[in-house]
Amino acid sequence: MPQLYGKEARPTIGWDIGGIHLKAAFVQEGRLGEVVQVPCLLWRGLDALDEAFAALPDWVRGEASHAVTMTGELCDYFSGREKGVSELVGWAGRTLRGDLRIYGGRSGFLPPEAATAAAADIASANWHATARLVGRHRPEAFVVDVGSTTADLIPVADGMPRAFGYSDVERLETGELIYTGAVRTPLMALARQVPFRGRFISIMAEYFATTADVYRLIDALPPDADQQESADGRGKSLPETETRLARMVGCDRSDATAQEWRRLATYFAETQLRLLHDAAAQVLSRGELPDDAPVVGCGVGRFIAVHLARRLAREFIDLENLVAPGADQAWVSSCAPAVAVALIAAGE
Repeated sequence: MPQLYGKEARPTIGWDIGGIHLKAAFVQEGRLGEVVQVPCLLWRGLDALDEAFAALPDWVRGEASHAVTMTGELCDYFSGREKGVSELVGWAGRTLRGDLRIYGGRSGFLPPEAATAAAADIASANWHATARLVGRHRPEAFVVDVGSTTADLIPVADGMPRAFGYSDVERLETGELIYTGAVRTPLMALARQVPFRGRFISIMAEYFATTADVYRLIDALPPDADQQESADGRGKSLPETETRLARMVGCDRSDATAQEWRRLATYFAETQLRLLHDAAAQVLSRGELPDDAPVVGCGVGRFIAVHLARRLAREFIDLENLVAPGADQAWVSSCAPAVAVALIAAGE
C-alpha cells in the first residue's frame, strides 16, 4: 500500500476515465505504487462515475497532483466529444483534491480551463501517453495495447509515438486503432461464417456472445479481466458460456460436446488474431521500425499480443516488466494509460 501522507513530496495520481472502466495509478517520488481499475458504466451518466470513484481505495481521495487522460468522452451519454471532454474535466475538477492537469497528447499536459478548446487533442489520447512512456524505456518498439474493447498498435521510434493518425477516425484508417478487444467485442463482429461439424455455418447477427466467452472457454482470459455483465446477463460458468456460444450458430449447448464448443471458440480467437495481424502488417509496412524492435504488450488482452508477437517474429515484453519489474501488481499493464500519465507527470 503506498504511503499517503507525511514528509514526502505530494504524490501524483494518474487517471484514465473510460466509458467502461475507471483506472487510477499512484506514484510517489517517481516510484509506482498501487494501480487499480473498477467498472464504470459511463453511458448511464456521471452518477456512474461517482459510484466508480466511491469504489476506489482511500488513496484516490487524498491531496495529490492529478493527471487525467480519457476515452469516456466517446460514450453515447454525451452529444459529442467536445461536450464529453468538457464534462469529464469538470467532474475531475469537482472531485479530485489537489492540482489537476489534462493530457492533451501532442499538446502535452494542459490546465483544465484549456480543455474545451483543446478537446480534439484530449479526446481518446490515452494511447499517446502509453507510447510516450514506452519510448522512455525502449526508443524503438511496437506498442500493442489490447484492451477490453479496442486495440492500439503504435510504433515508437526515437523514443516518441510515430502514429500516422491521431483522431479515432484517422487511426481506424491507418490500422493503428482496431475496434476489437478481449472482453466486450460481439462475436458477430469477427466473422460471417465459422466452421462447425464439417461445414461453414453463417453466424447469427445478434449480441449473443462476446470475446470474453471465447477466451474463457479456451482458458486464456485472466480472472480479473472481465468486470462486465455477460451478453445475456447470466453467469460466467463454462456451461453458461457454452450456451451463449452455441446460440451464435443457432444451437443449444446440448447439441454439441464441450470439445466442439472449445474448437469453435478457438476459431473465433483465430479470426480476431488475424484482424490484429493484418493491422500490424499495415502499420509495420511503413518501415519506421527495425526488425528487432520488440512488441511491448499491455491491456487486459495482452495475452493476445503475445501470439501476435510470435507471428511477427518479434520479442515480446510486458509493459509491467519495463516500468515496474518485480512489482507483482496485476493492474500495471492492464491500466497502462493511467500508469503512463502518472509517471510522465511525476517526471515533469
